[in-house]
Amino acid sequence: MKLYTRRGDDGSTDLFGGKRVGKDNLRVHAYGTVDELNNAIGLALSASDYELFKSILSGVQNCLFDLGAQLANVNEDGCAEVRVGPEQVVLLEQQIDEICEPLAPLKQFILPGGTDLASRLHLARGVCRKAERAVVALQREEHVNEHLIVYLNRLSDLLFALARRANQLAGVEDVVWRPRP
Repeated sequence: MKLYTRRGDDGSTDLFGGKRVGKDNLRVHAYGTVDELNNAIGLALSASDYELFKSILSGVQNCLFDLGAQLANVNEDGCAEVRVGPEQVVLLEQQIDEICEPLAPLKQFILPGGTDLASRLHLARGVCRKAERAVVALQREEHVNEHLIVYLNRLSDLLFALARRANQLAGVEDVVWRPRP
């Protein structure tokens, strides 16, 4: 099987189930941005030597693939097959609590930066917020499982916590926002 099909040369693509839509369709934009997020997480993962981070991030990547497939797969009644639900949200919350336990409480806003790994995690967090906005935009037009938005919202918190923990483990201080006078 060839990698290219030429079916998308006219600016359209297939959703799971065969429905053709424009590549600028909100659903395609949403799952495409989730794919972009997965790429950013892969970039962060490639810079991590911490087994806990590797375990968490590889699990997230698999879940994001499910989430993207869920966005691309709409059955006849307009409701996507459920692959990401409350259980995945609870898992993220448990991981956030575990990662945050050794961190000092936040007293100031943190800027993206510090170590290479922390910077990559902050970048992934920004892409996660972008994916969340794309899914919210889709939800305004079509039915979307509400757990997808909750998952992405919680995932951005996890990525922020991981970035702070990456800096802490490397002995690097978080970059604190200093408002201009």
